[in-house]
Amino acid sequence: MGKAKNVVISQSGGPTPVINNSLRGVIDACKEYGDRLGTIYAGYHGVEGILKEELLDLSAQSDEEIALLRTTPTAGSIGTCRYKLKSDQTKDFQRVVEVLKAHDVGYLFYIGGNDSMDTAHKISVLAQDQGLDLVAVGVPKTIDNDVGDSEFKVIDHTPGYGSVARYWASYIQNANEENMGSSPADPVLVVQAMGRKIGYIPAAARLADPNRELPLQIYMVESNVGMEEMTDKINDQLKMSGRVIVVVGEGLPIADFGQSKDSFGHTQFSASETTVAQAVVNQLNRVGLNARGSARGQVPGTDQRGAINYVSPVDLEEAYKLGQKAVEIAMEDGNGYMSTILRKASAIYTVEYDKVPLDIVANSERAFPEQWISQSRVDVTDQFLRYARPLIGDDFVNIPMVNGLMRFAKLKPIFADKMLSPYEPEAYI
Repeated sequence: MGKAKNVVISQSGGPTPVINNSLRGVIDACKEYGDRLGTIYAGYHGVEGILKEELLDLSAQSDEEIALLRTTPTAGSIGTCRYKLKSDQTKDFQRVVEVLKAHDVGYLFYIGGNDSMDTAHKISVLAQDQGLDLVAVGVPKTIDNDVGDSEFKVIDHTPGYGSVARYWASYIQNANEENMGSSPADPVLVVQAMGRKIGYIPAAARLADPNRELPLQIYMVESNVGMEEMTDKINDQLKMSGRVIVVVGEGLPIADFGQSKDSFGHTQFSASETTVAQAVVNQLNRVGLNARGSARGQVPGTDQRGAINYVSPVDLEEAYKLGQKAVEIAMEDGNGYMSTILRKASAIYTVEYDKVPLDIVANSERAFPEQWISQSRVDVTDQFLRYARPLIGDDFVNIPMVNGLMRFAKLKPIFADKMLSPYEPEAYI
């Protein structure tokens, strides 16, 4: 048997409530292959950490802290990044290979979405071209649920989405209680959900009211409803119910919000000059409501993708198993895959874990099914509810507490010794 090869785990893009449990799944599974796998490192802050040769030693962490990753939200433990390795950044790609070679890394696990899977695939191809026997396997994550295909054959759903869907189901329940009580003064509540170009997150608001008893309207990017039509629909609802809760996706194309873009070319709505919600509130109050009072808005922040107290137990378990599955794939099938989750054709929600080639994931893009949008364009159908309801689970997850505060993992800043000269990533220049 040959010498055990070291491991690097990296992640990029937006955090999720369950991303650290995928990380824990990879770590735990790697330890089961102790005779074939050596030290487990993390690229600190994703691929930027690899470029800078900042490799956090995960093997040096205590079992207690690794276990606490289960209910530690977002990406603070090993960091994430929005640094894109573009095809023309040949120096960056060469540097990644040099760092992996210098630290005798034979396995790379990349947690992320489509762009991350593309990056992992490109790194593995280049590494092999340069004589480094590297096995790269992806672990899916994204709250937007836009990884894969619209037929759900590549992946049924991504870790992170179930918890964000549960957050919105709970948020709308609470918001309704306030709107019901304060409607004489504030009859319209406009709330903005994440989801820059796809409607899975705003659609989850309907999970709060599956029987459609609330005055709830949902406007996704796919709704194709302009500002004037939206104003009319909201006022029509006011005539009927005297109040209305309006959920808008952050990427609703109804105005120019002075949006900025990240290095992946993705719009950063949280960094824009104004918001969709505020634009809708301004429009409604300017035109006037078919009720006394005013419209007001709320924009939940990053808590929707990081509030561990709303985490779905189903999402948490699946994130862990996908991390484990990635290691199994690496050891049994080799390079160039992503672990995936597929729903079985059954009346009872059941899934299986499998693999899919990285290049298929990298070149795929999911759309929100047209048949899941209601005829009114401001709601979703029961088909969507049947898809999403199992993902949010039924119970609350127990979060470890110390002195009244949540106890999160605290990894020690133990890093591998640097063996190469300092390097400045190309995109910094």
